[in-house]
Amino acid sequence: MNEQNGIITFKGNPMTLLGNALKVGDQAPDFTVVDNGLAPATLSTFESKVKIISAVPSLDTPVCDTETRRFNQEAATLSDNIAVLTISLDLPFAQKRWCGSAGIDKVVTLSDYRDRSFGLAYGVLIKELLLLSRAVFVVDAKNIIRYIQIVPEVTSEPDYSAAIAAAKAAL
Repeated sequence: MNEQNGIITFKGNPMTLLGNALKVGDQAPDFTVVDNGLAPATLSTFESKVKIISAVPSLDTPVCDTETRRFNQEAATLSDNIAVLTISLDLPFAQKRWCGSAGIDKVVTLSDYRDRSFGLAYGVLIKELLLLSRAVFVVDAKNIIRYIQIVPEVTSEPDYSAAIAAAKAAL
């Protein structure tokens, strides 16, 4: 299994990312995660849409909460041809509960708890914590990666405006 060092820290401590390093222009790798009803979801579930994929460690933490609420607000202003996905290792039941209490209705939350398929395919599974690192990917309608931000410090927020601009440019 590929390991990437020197890319992220968690509370200042260096962490190791597992999986393949991706770059802009790559074909987005497929993955299998589950939705809040335990149904499988893959990249093709969102076929013909531009996808903003926000990977977060856990929705029940302050930065992940803030990030997902912000993407939900942004999603309300975006084209119907843009899907905003938040993927974490939280159980689908916890994601559904959190979305209900937070009023999240535009972002689709998906869980990678079963086999870390997304985390490994996108190179964002943190070896030491077995959580996803904070990252944002924009994938166009033909499943080409158009934008990547692996947030250097896991406890920091991503660059929302850059991700939104990349998604709009990919339409």
